[in-house]
Amino acid sequence: MPVADTSQLTSGVAERYASSLFELALEEGAVESVTADLDRFQAMLDESDDLKRFVASPVFSADDQLKAIVAISEKAGIGGFVGNFLKVVARNRRLFALPGMIKAFRIIAARQRGEISAEVTSAHALSTVQETELKAALKGVTGKDVAIAVTVDPSILGGLIVKVGSRQIDTSLRTKLSTLKLALKEVG
Repeated sequence: MPVADTSQLTSGVAERYASSLFELALEEGAVESVTADLDRFQAMLDESDDLKRFVASPVFSADDQLKAIVAISEKAGIGGFVGNFLKVVARNRRLFALPGMIKAFRIIAARQRGEISAEVTSAHALSTVQETELKAALKGVTGKDVAIAVTVDPSILGGLIVKVGSRQIDTSLRTKLSTLKLALKEVG
């Protein structure tokens, strides 16, 4: 039996939840505060492998996930729409799709502001100055304001992978090393 492509499932789930949250936030004039809370939760995910594993793991019961999410949200001062949203996601056993939901929300919010969005993968968290420089460079290329969603992935070793729409720029050290390895095999 072939293994199901869960990325498609996760993507659909993420977009539905994110658009529901966005519509609610828009109605209530809370898009900025919801974005800030989601960014705070994403930062916690980026900083904690334990939280990442917890969110991705189907092992925990819905009850355990709900209790943990409530505790984490309270500790981080995340309440209101995002606090309730996280509870619904945990109750519905959809925490595995949370990173995708946050990314989808950012894309929807950027589109609403007339910006284009870029997905950036970096080996480490970017400083505010680095984010500002990256946004300026991308604006120079695209001619529009760019909202960036940064994902930290230490496995790329260094550099960045930037996706804007269907275009991808990969300056990661991992890709450069793979290319070099391939070139050396062809020479030998």
